[in-house]
Amino acid sequence: MEPLTHPLLDEATVSQLRATLLADETSWQDGRKTAGYQAAEVKNNLQLDRNSKTAKENSQLVIKQLESDPLVKSFALPRHIHGVMFSRSGIGQGYGMHVDNAYMSSGRSDLSFTLFLNEPESYEGGALCIQTLQDSKQVKLPAGQVIIYPSTSLHAVETVTAGERLVCVGWIQSYISSNEDRTILFGLNAGARALLAEHGRSPELDLIFQAYTNLLRRLGS
Repeated sequence: MEPLTHPLLDEATVSQLRATLLADETSWQDGRKTAGYQAAEVKNNLQLDRNSKTAKENSQLVIKQLESDPLVKSFALPRHIHGVMFSRSGIGQGYGMHVDNAYMSSGRSDLSFTLFLNEPESYEGGALCIQTLQDSKQVKLPAGQVIIYPSTSLHAVETVTAGERLVCVGWIQSYISSNEDRTILFGLNAGARALLAEHGRSPELDLIFQAYTNLLRRLGS
């Protein structure tokens, strides 16, 4: 399953969010506190205390944006968005290669997401590296854009060499646990919606939407 990159927050929203997070100087803590035993050995960043008022309020903002975005809903089929946290990495910090835990206290991880909160030119290094079968995909997106990718992927964050990287990360438990099934459903839904936009309703299109809905019902968990 190919990752989805998509604009999620507008410039004003992401600017306000960034200012709010950085203004809370007392709630940042060692990121290893939230890592599993394997990931803790390669994790070197700061994370906003999940129990802080700042984290709770702004996590809900991100979750609501994800839940209401039509493309995200079609791609991820989210049942539960969970584990949302804010992370910052300064010079010399990063996150070595690891895979996310399959099950967390907050839910199952089918998809992982990273929402970038500052511009890529404001820091050097710090790219998200997602391992594929043959190479590694390096990702640094503009502020406000999100990447959603399978949690089964090995991934890392390159060491920051200048500036500071600020992101929001979290996980999605999908109604469809299989990446392959989710890809098929996404393509079917996208094609049907494109036909609807171009040609309007038809009995034939109703049959396609019926097939999509019943596949979702059959494959869903």
